[in-house]
Amino acid sequence: MVEPEQDPLEEFAPNAEWAAALRAAPREWFVPERAWVPGVGVVDRQLATQEWRQAVQRDVALVTQIVDGDVELTTENVDRNPHRLTSSSSAPSLVFDMLRLLDPYPGDRVLEVGTGTGWTAALLSAYLGAQQVTSIEVDEQIAAQAKEHLDRAGFTPRLVVGDGTVGDPDGTPFDRIHVTCGVVTIPYTWVEQARPGGIIVVPWSPSVGMTNLRTRLTVTDGAAIGRFHRVCAFMPLRAQRDPFAPIRGEPRERSSAIDPRRIAAAGTAFEVALAGLLPGVSFSGGGSNPVDSTFRATLREWVSDSHAIAIQPPTGGTAEVRQRGPRNLWDELEAAFQAWVHLGEPALERLGLTVNTTGQHIWLDSPNNQLTEVTH
Repeated sequence: MVEPEQDPLEEFAPNAEWAAALRAAPREWFVPERAWVPGVGVVDRQLATQEWRQAVQRDVALVTQIVDGDVELTTENVDRNPHRLTSSSSAPSLVFDMLRLLDPYPGDRVLEVGTGTGWTAALLSAYLGAQQVTSIEVDEQIAAQAKEHLDRAGFTPRLVVGDGTVGDPDGTPFDRIHVTCGVVTIPYTWVEQARPGGIIVVPWSPSVGMTNLRTRLTVTDGAAIGRFHRVCAFMPLRAQRDPFAPIRGEPRERSSAIDPRRIAAAGTAFEVALAGLLPGVSFSGGGSNPVDSTFRATLREWVSDSHAIAIQPPTGGTAEVRQRGPRNLWDELEAAFQAWVHLGEPALERLGLTVNTTGQHIWLDSPNNQLTEVTH
């Protein structure tokens, strides 16, 4: 018997079993004919076969759709819509690291939220058997393309076209739930559809437009509890995307009491803590403005349509703040930052997440020690 040729992406497989799954479901079988490659642009398999294959074998995410498929995938259109990239084939190292966190056992039943190109559904099918895998995709165009990929590769997982936040009530319970899109609010539906002791792996984000974190939750007693792992980047769950709403209202001006660079430097751990101290508020320490070299940091809370921006001169010193909407978000941010300092500026490893019937809660060191929202 001739051994299958080794796939160059096998170096990212967590073990021999996942490497075998990769050989049974090579990435190139699931990347569309045209894809956008970072630093290269759009490559077309028909026009530039070698460049396309080289891109597929790189450890990078390949964008496969923009603007929900309403705009053709071209280099020019990607440049015009940098914030409207709506589907991709994730970088292989990230795909396999999420599968490592998922850690399915033989016989496990898996629900995947976000079929995308179909590659991860194929890897799971090769690893567990297609009869153990259900994959749900909200975009009919993407779902149809994924089905073509899977049919051609000989995999037949159960495919559902619909809202991933609803899950698959007809297929419950699941031993593993694998989410392939960025999520701000984890639907309790997923907790309900997982077996006790089951695992949910999800790219969780503290708020809209903020960093994703590889998050692993264990389901028990009507709740999902777990910790955060490394930073990652996924397309956002469509039901929770940035609404791109314009900023309205007359500004209220004041000076910042805390250097915005200090707040921005607090990094991912503070962003996560902020989800507990100031839930629903997005913070961005955007760094130096390319036009005037000022340092800028912004806050947005979509429900109340509140906004704040702090602008600091290139030479440092006091930052001027403009706040709009019913909430004074910069005042609240300074209070949250001081509360975080009083907690000892805990590292990310000390923080965790609980999802239960009352919502999702950030905790410090133990699920019994939930962070409480600063008053405003």
